[in-house]
Amino acid sequence: MDEWHIWELFKLDGKVGFVTGGARNLGYDMALALAEAGADVAITSRTLANAEASAEKISSATGRKVMPVQLDVAVEAQVESVVDQILAEFGQIDILVNNAGNVVSTPETAPFEKRSLEEWQMTIDVNLTGVFLCSKHVVAKAMKPAQSGVIINIGSTAGMIGKDRRVYEGTDMGGVTLDYEAVKAGVINMTRDMAVYLAPDGIRVNCISPGGFFRNQPEKFVEAYSKTFPMGRMGQDGKEMKGPAVFLASEASSFVTGVNIVVDGGLTAW
Repeated sequence: MDEWHIWELFKLDGKVGFVTGGARNLGYDMALALAEAGADVAITSRTLANAEASAEKISSATGRKVMPVQLDVAVEAQVESVVDQILAEFGQIDILVNNAGNVVSTPETAPFEKRSLEEWQMTIDVNLTGVFLCSKHVVAKAMKPAQSGVIINIGSTAGMIGKDRRVYEGTDMGGVTLDYEAVKAGVINMTRDMAVYLAPDGIRVNCISPGGFFRNQPEKFVEAYSKTFPMGRMGQDGKEMKGPAVFLASEASSFVTGVNIVVDGGLTAW
């Protein structure tokens, strides 16, 4: 048996990653992680300038080629065009991270009885339909022809448990909404279906569900929300998403498909 080292399983040399919403927050952290592991990466944002700035930072930090692209994941013509652009630039797409998403609410519009149909539909279009469209075109144009690939969907603990919105009281935050929880539950189960369907084509599909990552929220909210975690704190550093992303993207998880890895400090364990 040839000698090998465990860390070699995590290398992504020669791979190409495509991270939607990769210009900021957890998307940026995961795109950076893929590049640090050796992959070239395409990152998207609705604002091209944001994608360009983040691409420059990732490339400077890792020496990898990083392609910035403007994309609204809810518009199929744009998705198809961007997939074509990435294939023209790199010749392959080995890893798709369906990260792009949003939740827009205020204390006045967060309660589900006050949500408008427009707000509901927008949440579905970006967070659920976008995952479908990006997966559809990457699978059809890149992964099925190659008979290999990895898709990582980004779910949320919001898709697994109900939310006590009282933690947002006294802040100007609307918080997680019913529509967001519904779509993230959809992403988690869509992952399982995709995994079963695509396994014969050598394509693995998994999900990461983060919960409670700290991103410049009001101090009162952080203090109240942290008490709901067994670990007593929110996720405070992107490194806590980087490890799971590289694991699922690499050969370290070669026999893992259809799972939902929860990164939440124990929130859903009690």
